[in-house]
Amino acid sequence: MSVPVPVREFTAKLNSYLKSLTKSEKKVADYVQGRFDEILYLSVTDLAELADVGETTVLRFCRKLGFKGYQEFKLALAKDALNPLANLHGDIEESDEFLVTMQKVNVSNIQAISETTGMIDPKELDQAIDMILASQKIHFYGAGVSGITALDAKSRFMRIGLSVDASLDSHHQAMAAATLSQHDLAIGFSISGSTKDTVDALAIARSNQAKVIAITHFARSPITKLADVVLLNSGREAPLQGGSLAAKIAQLHVIDLLYTGVALRIKDKALYYKEKAAKAVADKAY
Repeated sequence: MSVPVPVREFTAKLNSYLKSLTKSEKKVADYVQGRFDEILYLSVTDLAELADVGETTVLRFCRKLGFKGYQEFKLALAKDALNPLANLHGDIEESDEFLVTMQKVNVSNIQAISETTGMIDPKELDQAIDMILASQKIHFYGAGVSGITALDAKSRFMRIGLSVDASLDSHHQAMAAATLSQHDLAIGFSISGSTKDTVDALAIARSNQAKVIAITHFARSPITKLADVVLLNSGREAPLQGGSLAAKIAQLHVIDLLYTGVALRIKDKALYYKEKAAKAVADKAY
């Protein structure tokens, strides 16, 4: 097995791999050189389109350089291409006073909501609400932080009487997706749009004729190819910024838009089940 190429030496080292690259893989190499910062924020689909190759070519290129896949390649790039502090928070600089740091974090989180509102197509949002209301079962899928978002979505919609489910276990996700039918809906969360477990679960759901909604930052990514409706959210992040609060807030904002839209459409039912849910947990607090 080949050893991953240190990114600091990437441009020089790449020359030693050129003879082993196919014509298509060389197109990827040509595009990547000198664009390290840009690559960090591209999905595998984005890079494939910009280099005018297929996604499998990008993956082969990464593996020939010793990486397991595109995400590991971007992780290696992130270690050297960015200011180390940018991997903690994209806007923070080491010279910032703590008050300035607080203000930057505040602005970043507020901006995530504002940008997400601007990125969502109102027609797509309305269609997504229609799909939720028309479905017998609704399953939410996500991994890592997006898995926690899926659980948040389950909690919100359960309170207004919808038949919803979510699991953090990839095996359970796959099995649950296999139980869906043309009367059901699968909703997947993935900031990168390339999370394998989530994409795989949605593919299973779609193969069983369930409808699919994708909630992601990248309009061109593997998850959107499976979706009937795509809802874009802000909060893009570099590989080492995984789990950023701004990205999480952006996802939660999409949930809130969907939840509010659904609740308004079924106001009486929503209020009835919210009251029942509140009573059910009333004795859980002092």
